[in-house]
Order: sequence, then structure tokens, then C-alpha cells
Amino acid sequence: MFESRNQQEYYNEGQPAQGGGRNIKLTIIIGLIMAAFSVLKYYGNAQINPITGENQHVSISSDQEIAIGLQSAPEMIQQYGGLHSDQRAQDFVKSVGKKLISNTIARQSGYPYDFHLLADPEVVNAFAVPGGQVFITEALFAKLENEDQLAGVLGHEVGHVIHRHGAERIAKMELTQGLTGAAVIAAGDYNSAQFAQMVGNLINMKYGRDQELESDEFGVRLMLEAGYDPNALIGVMDILEKSTGGQRQPEFQSSHPSPENRREKINEAIEKYKNGN
Repeated sequence: MFESRNQQEYYNEGQPAQGGGRNIKLTIIIGLIMAAFSVLKYYGNAQINPITGENQHVSISSDQEIAIGLQSAPEMIQQYGGLHSDQRAQDFVKSVGKKLISNTIARQSGYPYDFHLLADPEVVNAFAVPGGQVFITEALFAKLENEDQLAGVLGHEVGHVIHRHGAERIAKMELTQGLTGAAVIAAGDYNSAQFAQMVGNLINMKYGRDQELESDEFGVRLMLEAGYDPNALIGVMDILEKSTGGQRQPEFQSSHPSPENRREKINEAIEKYKNGN
């Protein structure tokens, strides 16, 4: 049966439009439910850090952190060209790391720390993964002037482990992904999803800067407890700044604070812990 044009317009302008409105409302409701679930899950997963006393939003246990670290260590080593071939340098890094753990509050954390000197001669970097695996590249190691500076670098990375920054970031990324997914469903628009992801990245980026400053402060504490000169960490900031050739993004666009800001905070931390606060 063929329908007249008026009949077709009647049907096109009738029920389908109402159904479309109901679908939009339904997707918005589903998106809001997903967003609420993500937020409740994030804030519902809270643990007290036994070392720092912080109430942290983390979704994994310390045992899971250790497992993640042990599983990811071989991949990190391969990514940076393997372990450094100089066994004396390798042992030196491990001995400084051991001193930072055995003579400080860090020994109470229960993580099986291990310190690795990586062979990469180009990338100036040091980092830690959850659970106590700490790495420094040959490119940064070669630029350090003394043992105290090495202790400053390793102490900073141990600070990330103690503060469970990796676990915090995992929980934060889970929250971001949940909210991004909710925005996609609610808006039905890829551009909206892109905006939500951009906002999420900015949130996580700011969080990263706070973590770096927190680890600088804890690194100062470990250096003092282990008998190292915490002022050497200022020298590390000079080395890192020189390694960039004086060219860097504005602090707001970087996951790391500016060297000037870090020097100021390190000096404040030195005064704080020397005065027994």
C-alpha cells in the first residue's frame, strides 16, 4: 500500500519524535547513574597509610602493589635498554638505596625494595613503580656529582612508594575513566567525550605535581635520617634544569613542578625536619 505525503508526514512527526525524547532522557539517567557509581566507588575505597597517616583513596592493596611492581620491573628494564653492565655502579646504587631504607622510617613500610641502574645513556630519568621497585638511568646517574645527590634522587622515588602515589593514581584514573564513559553515554557526542577526557587529564596532571612536591619533602626526611646532606637535592634540581637546556613547558602544562618551585619547597622541608617538626 502506498501512503500519501500527508500521511507520511503525520507518522514522521508523531510517535518517533516522542520515542527519541524518551531515549535521550534514558541515556542521561544512565550516564548520571554511572557517574554516581564511579564517584561513590572512588570515595568509598579509603585506607589509612601506616607511615604517613594519610587517609588515601586507593583501590588496590599493598600486596597487589608489590605484585604490580614485580611484574612490571622486567618490562621497565627492557624499555630502558636493560641493566647497566658496570656491576660496581649497580652495587653502589643498591647500597645507597639499602641505606635509605634500613636506617629510616621507610623500613616500616614492608615493601621489598630493589634499586636498579638502567643502561639508557640518553634519557635523564628516575622513577618508581608501586611496591618498591626503583630505577635510575645511566644518563642521570652519570650527571650526579656525589653520593648525597644519588641519595636525594632515590629518596625522592622511595617517597612515591611510601605515599602510595601509584595506587592513588590508579584509583584516580579509574574515576576519570568512569566519569568520561558516563559523559559519552549522557551526551552521545564524541566531542563531549573529548572534552571530558581533557578535563580528566588536567585533574590527573595537577595531582601529579602535588605528588612530586610531596616526594621531595619525604626524600629530605629520608636523607636526614640516613645521614645524608639534604641540600644535595637542590643540586639535583640544578642538574635536571640543565638537562632540559633551559627549555621547558610552563608549570601548569607539566606533570612536574618548576625547578624554582621545587627548590623553595625543598628548603622549607629541610628547615622543617632539622627543627624536628
